Amino acid sequence: MSKALIALGQRLSRMGYRFTTVTPTAQGIVNRRAANQKARSLVDIFGWNRPFSADVLAPGLLELMQAAEILEAEPGTGSWRSTIRFSTIDEMLFAHSAFPTTKRDAVFFGPDSVRFVSAILRTAAPAARVVDIGCGTGVGGIALRKAGFVQRQLVLADINPEALRLAEVNAVLAGIDADIVGSDVLSGVEGEIDLVVANPPYLRDDQHRLYRDGSGEYGEAIGVRMVREALRRLRENPRGGSLLLYTGAAIVEGADMFLAALVDDLRETEVRFVYHELDPDVFSEELAKPAYANVDRIAAVFLHVQVGRR
Repeated sequence: MSKALIALGQRLSRMGYRFTTVTPTAQGIVNRRAANQKARSLVDIFGWNRPFSADVLAPGLLELMQAAEILEAEPGTGSWRSTIRFSTIDEMLFAHSAFPTTKRDAVFFGPDSVRFVSAILRTAAPAARVVDIGCGTGVGGIALRKAGFVQRQLVLADINPEALRLAEVNAVLAGIDADIVGSDVLSGVEGEIDLVVANPPYLRDDQHRLYRDGSGEYGEAIGVRMVREALRRLRENPRGGSLLLYTGAAIVEGADMFLAALVDDLRETEVRFVYHELDPDVFSEELAKPAYANVDRIAAVFLHVQVGRR
């Protein structure tokens, strides 16, 4: 865990820092404006991720960034750039990767994170043991813990070590306890589970970035695997349990490819589910790529599954 990164986040919170992260496309457009070529504020540095000079920072912040090893020199300019961004949802602060998120192990945070949190907070019921799989920044599980839905234990699980590092930082910043577990979906999580939450990757990505590449024909494969593994583990709990999953679905000639892959699993007798679109059209720029040549649109969708008795 990076104590310096935690100290930096805590300092930003005390200073009233707030930032809502936009889509990568929107961030690129705003940052290319002539007036935005250099940072003038904390939001410019840690939100918009613009190059900055040391004199923009309050005393002590540059030293904290150095200690956290998140300073990157801009060659030939005398400027710096932060390799970590900070974004907020309500009063919660989350550290995540720099813009643009091109590295394979980048940890993403954006409008999907906000929609995910909103959907699970509207739907969740209190549960003893909650597991956030593919947790990324930990935003889903942390939001549930802060809202009082986690009665006993929160597990933040991910296959990406950088995600686990930042999830641990973010849990401390939120003032909550969480178990941080390296896990490929649920393979590394032991014991009974009462609630699974997930926001799996759902795009086809040539760079195979972990937060983005959902594999399969349309980016649906990892999400489908998460649902199937969650159903199996929830069946093993005598009390039953629930799954709350936010993802994206390719719509081809009116058919939802994510739901089509799961419909037989969801029709099992002990499974009850509700499935609906939250947004009919996200990441429309992906439709210009060859992998989406026959896709009409990509929809943001939400799946609520209950297994057995509660």
